[in-house]
Amino acid sequence: QVQLVESGGGLVQPGGSLRLSCVASGSIFSINAMNWYRQAPGKERELVASITSSDRTNYADSVKGRFTISRDNAKNTVYLQMNSLKLEDTAVYNCKGVVITTTHSYLEVWGQGTLVTVSS
Repeated sequence: QVQLVESGGGLVQPGGSLRLSCVASGSIFSINAMNWYRQAPGKERELVASITSSDRTNYADSVKGRFTISRDNAKNTVYLQMNSLKLEDTAVYNCKGVVITTTHSYLEVWGQGTLVTVSS
């Protein structure tokens, strides 16, 4: 019923910036909350940032002050602006949404992921 598609990943040098996008489509009534996760090689998946339906945000300590999560409800899109990128930010980034469908069901939906590589 609902899918999330991420985009915006790529290769960037240390200190650079990228903006990731996550677009939700399908039978959506509203998006209750959105989260960005990442998984680096050899490491567990970690929660990077989250945003609630009331625009409350939280960030992992490792990205606080550098990353910003935001949402555009009219476009059913969530963004992750990443500035001052470091080598350790290299990972596959996935968005996860808690979506309320048009039939008033709550769904947890994952995107397919987008690769961010920070390298000089």
